[in-house]
Amino acid sequence: MEQTISTTPKLFVTSIVENKDELEEKYERSFNTLQNLISGLSEKEAQNALNNAVCKDKNHEEVSLGLLFVILTEPQSAAKSYRDLTLITRDGLTLVLNHLTQLILERYLRLTDTVRTQVLWLVREMIRNAVTNVDNLCWNLMRHAAGGDVSSRNIMLVEALLDIYKENRSWLDKFPVLIASVVYAYLRLIEDHAVPALTQLRHKEVVFVVTLIRERFADCLVIGRDFVRLLQNVARIPEFEQLWRDLLTNPKSLCPTFTGVLQLLQTRTSRRFLQSRLTPDMERKLVFLTSQVRFGYHKRYQEWFQRQYLATPESQSLRCDLIRFIVGVIHPTNELLCSDIIPRWAVIGWLLTTCTSSVAASNAKLALFYDWLFFEADKDNIMNIEPAILVMHHSMRSHPAVTATLLDFLCRIIPNFYPLLADKVRAGIFSSLRQILEKRVLPTLFPLFDNPKLDRELRAMVREAFKEFCLPPTTEGKDDFNSGIHMNTKEEPTEQMLDGQENHTPSNNHLGDSEPTFSDDEEETAAPTLTPIPRSTEDEEDDDDIPLGDARTKVRLKEKPAVAEGKLQESELDIVQQLEGEIRVAVETLHLERDNEAKCQAMERLVQLVIQEEDMDAEVISLLGSCLCTVLKEQLEGKVFPVDVNDETLEDSIGRPLFVMLRNVVQLPEGDPRRHPILSVLAEMSSHQPRVGYLLLYFLKACKLNDGKSSAYCEFCQALDKELESCLLTDLELCQEDDVNLFCWLVPEVYIQFPSVAIGHAQLLHLVVSTVDAAQLQDLVCHILQGRLVMFRSDSFRALLSASLSWETFEQYFLWQLVTAHGIPIDYVLPILPRLEFSSHAEALTSILLMLKQERPTAELLKHLLSREVRPPQDVFVVSALKYWCQEHEEKLGELVANLLSSRYPNTSPNKRKRGGGGANRAGLGAGAGPPSAEQVLGHLDQLRQCCRQNNFHLYSLDSMQRALQQAQSLCTDVQRKKFSDLFALAEVDEVETAAPKPSGGSKVSAAGRGRKGVSSNSSTGGGSKAAAASKSRAATKEVSESSEESSEEEEIVKPRHSKKRKKVNPVGSDSD
Repeated sequence: MEQTISTTPKLFVTSIVENKDELEEKYERSFNTLQNLISGLSEKEAQNALNNAVCKDKNHEEVSLGLLFVILTEPQSAAKSYRDLTLITRDGLTLVLNHLTQLILERYLRLTDTVRTQVLWLVREMIRNAVTNVDNLCWNLMRHAAGGDVSSRNIMLVEALLDIYKENRSWLDKFPVLIASVVYAYLRLIEDHAVPALTQLRHKEVVFVVTLIRERFADCLVIGRDFVRLLQNVARIPEFEQLWRDLLTNPKSLCPTFTGVLQLLQTRTSRRFLQSRLTPDMERKLVFLTSQVRFGYHKRYQEWFQRQYLATPESQSLRCDLIRFIVGVIHPTNELLCSDIIPRWAVIGWLLTTCTSSVAASNAKLALFYDWLFFEADKDNIMNIEPAILVMHHSMRSHPAVTATLLDFLCRIIPNFYPLLADKVRAGIFSSLRQILEKRVLPTLFPLFDNPKLDRELRAMVREAFKEFCLPPTTEGKDDFNSGIHMNTKEEPTEQMLDGQENHTPSNNHLGDSEPTFSDDEEETAAPTLTPIPRSTEDEEDDDDIPLGDARTKVRLKEKPAVAEGKLQESELDIVQQLEGEIRVAVETLHLERDNEAKCQAMERLVQLVIQEEDMDAEVISLLGSCLCTVLKEQLEGKVFPVDVNDETLEDSIGRPLFVMLRNVVQLPEGDPRRHPILSVLAEMSSHQPRVGYLLLYFLKACKLNDGKSSAYCEFCQALDKELESCLLTDLELCQEDDVNLFCWLVPEVYIQFPSVAIGHAQLLHLVVSTVDAAQLQDLVCHILQGRLVMFRSDSFRALLSASLSWETFEQYFLWQLVTAHGIPIDYVLPILPRLEFSSHAEALTSILLMLKQERPTAELLKHLLSREVRPPQDVFVVSALKYWCQEHEEKLGELVANLLSSRYPNTSPNKRKRGGGGANRAGLGAGAGPPSAEQVLGHLDQLRQCCRQNNFHLYSLDSMQRALQQAQSLCTDVQRKKFSDLFALAEVDEVETAAPKPSGGSKVSAAGRGRKGVSSNSSTGGGSKAAAASKSRAATKEVSESSEESSEEEEIVKPRHSKKRKKVNPVGSDSD
């Protein structure tokens, strides 16, 4: 044994200091188990031993992994071990495939060269033997054929996979998704194989890929617009030149359903393709960088990534793959966007600024904007266009050259990408920009498109290309862009930020005060012009592939203006000069103080001055409100809600000057006239900065004051001349956009403080259920169960449910979770039941069905349930409820249904009978008012009969149901008798069985009875217990409420008269016939 362990071959490359990998230990244990089984045995004996061993699940895995280990580490024994593996496998090699996939995805880089070669040998053998799911293994293995890597190991893998696909072309044709992936991968790899040493490989790749595209073009269409992008990069290769001519001039020759290149460009590329061009190791590191690394601590990670993957000239083409992956695959959540994790735009900015090849830089810009060119709001995702606009916006301060080149690229790509589709490209880019404004990625584009830092010619070109977006904003905040750049008068040197010594908390998805910069090594300090990097001859040749009229255009930038701190403060305080007296001094002090405590004292002084002013002029209030919005800009736009919510952090969060003003409002008694001037100032501030409203709501909950909370906000709404309902909804909508966690924290307080408005308010509730996630919904449910939150009221519940029918699926499910938490009685829900459509209102009907499951059947429940229109066979709502009740309450349900059916057919005079029969057409129960019609009751019973034919079902054999069906059959119209003949046949079976023992005419009736019995034997069972059931039925009290139209004698349930004989009606078109 010692000798076996010492000579065990190695799976991974390891150094002396590294611990042995757990996975390798597992394989070695399996190898040792295998050796113990077959050591010293002949080949036949070894096979028998292996077959006996794999009978146990654990042994099957160990033996399989042992044989796999031999195949991967001992090439000379691979064929024999593979044969043994195919003989002993019990799952079609699924276990082996799963472990191989794990090795490839998680440990491929550590595999020895021998093991890598054997993996390819094993894949080839599995393909030849048509093993299931080898295509997935090929897809994962192909991910390691990295772009931008011309090392011998990578080239060996690329060529080996190419040979496998060529040798097994008929097998490859069976997997359309793999065909598209192979085309996408090798189109990308061909671009890197332009060096003379790889000429032969490149020729093989070109011939194979062009053949595959031409023969399987329909499979390639699923790739979408990135298929065109990769074809652009190889367009100068002769074989692809001919393909491009067919693509543009004769698309039908490639595929009968292909209409042209526009069809591809308007199809968004699946994430699967974008992901496939990054190795699993690259993907893990990039995901970690964008989801775990805080801004300010990212430089070392970027430097490591640069050294590992982007250090060589050939690797520069990889930047396009990285950018496409970040844009199309990494879509951070709202919580991540609001955190201090490095944002996507910063990573993309770093990739752009550190690029060392002009061709790769141009292609990287195209990759960044590619989804813009044919963007359609209803098909494409805003997250695919957000990074580009944020790179331009945030680069304007520290990297204006980046913004300038991107804007120049965006202007030139419209006419130059494809002149015949210039209008489509322009429409796509304009649609992108409109979506950016609609989704509030940026509040306005004017500061970006008309920035004084840009060269005059570039600004003119931008204005000409994007006139619609270059108009100055008409509202407050038109200088937000520049104020965001220059507001901090004590700005630290850029180098400090690059070194990661300052912890920034950027706002990733909207404009913020503190803007981070890229951590590149070559900072543009005073260079006014961005000059192109010298290129090789091959670069210039490839440059023709870039869809720009002139890729070598120089972008001129103006010198960065030096702004003196004193002048900056002076310009900010211009508006303050219009104030007078002590108020002006207080505002200036508030602005100039840097210590928070001193600022709070200055604000307290200002508030006291405002309170003491007996009759403050409206113009002064307007000026003061505007000044305070400027001075308190950081507090009004910054994040106020703490990450860890407790008394201490809440108290710290409201210890700022703005909340000093709000505290004074709340502390003054309700109706105190001294509140009015402060509220007037707050109302003026709100017109400039709408966040004031929800910050007041936040303060009302965070502060420890119990009195005057709601009145302060109500008076604030009065100062705005708005209704309380309108203000609440507006403020909460804005809060939800800015900070979801704060919104969810405020919701219970809003319902507690403003119950008359909030409880039962459909729009507010929709805002809540459209915002919360599972954890936040759980918090709300806990509040409800603790009795601290009420969200519904009886008088508005029906209207609320009606409004919710148009909400999204998960919004409705969240609503019903809240309904369940409140314990809303089923009676509140029943009135809307008849108007719900089975196919259109699945969410509501599912929830109501689950509520009905918890109830016992009653006359009132049945009245509403059976008032639904009968729409078989799709609508099985009523059938499902009735069938469930039959499991535990069959007799009770039978009595209730029988009473309801009998009341629809009262046994009275012919005139009344006719009127009762006409009641079948009296089904105008749109809102569920009144009992169901006879037609509806019979229809639902007939549908139930059809659904329960094969079950042990006794409902129709109950005495009460038999009498009700007989009565309905004798009194219904001929049309109904024919329509429900199969249902009435169930009653006739019972009648025949009852008549059989009678002496007169017994044999004749019995014969008929036997004929009927054969027809409906599935439904008429349990005759032995009918006497007991009949006595219970006669003792049951009547529970069905009658409509006001029916007379007192119609309300009585008329018992069937056994002495009178009537002719039976043969069923028409019964199921058995």
